[in-house]
Amino acid sequence: GVEAHLQALLAEHVTTLGSGWRLVRREFPTPIGPVDLLCRDAEDVTVAVEVKRRGEIDGVEQLTRYLDFLNRDPSLRPVRGVFVAQEIKPQAKVLASDRDIDWVEVDYDELRGIESPDLRLF
Repeated sequence: GVEAHLQALLAEHVTTLGSGWRLVRREFPTPIGPVDLLCRDAEDVTVAVEVKRRGEIDGVEQLTRYLDFLNRDPSLRPVRGVFVAQEIKPQAKVLASDRDIDWVEVDYDELRGIESPDLRLF
């Protein structure tokens, strides 16, 4: 579906999330399930990225659990989190920010290389 395709597109274009970022692995395993993308940012800090089509509180909770497990691994920590979706509900933004998790809303069509008609000058 859209969520799986969005994850694949972000894996291909991980610098959409930050300049100098690189993908370590998609579907990085944890004892409670795989985190969608494990990356390293420009400062070589580990970043766990959870991708949803619609970002709601349950997605933030899921990423919080992954971060708890990932930060137990001395070879990865410190691990910070980024919650990514096409649209993120206001309550999810508040919860993410409260837990020091960054959030990013992405344009699915833009990632697919489709221009938005809203951006035309003429």
